[in-house]
Amino acid sequence: MSEMNLEKVLAASPGAMALWKSLTPIARRDFASWIASAKQAETRRCRIERVPDMLAKGKRRPCCYALVPMSLYKALAENNNAKKQWGGLTPSERRDFVGWIAAAEESEERMRRVVKACDLLARGKKSP
Repeated sequence: MSEMNLEKVLAASPGAMALWKSLTPIARRDFASWIASAKQAETRRCRIERVPDMLAKGKRRPCCYALVPMSLYKALAENNNAKKQWGGLTPSERRDFVGWIAAAEESEERMRRVVKACDLLARGKKSP
């Protein structure tokens, strides 16, 4: 990740570690993804340093980070090409996909959009 490790920062604060352990696995993944999405090592380091304070303030997810619907998360896990493309998207590009899926009013339409998103990603597209 960077010279500074999230695990070490959390271990240095028993309160932060307890809060971290109270998060769902998906929430912990979102924090890790938010940290990893920073292009510069300095930004990643700053994000790691902010996590204990964010947890202490009651934040259960990183600010301004696109939360991936579980249906998309599962669909990406089944499509290696789409998953690889998703991993290379910027946070803004991810938010575009997530927002497009979430904007569907009917659950059936959201599922169709999840399938379409995976298809687009597998073909190398960066937006819906």
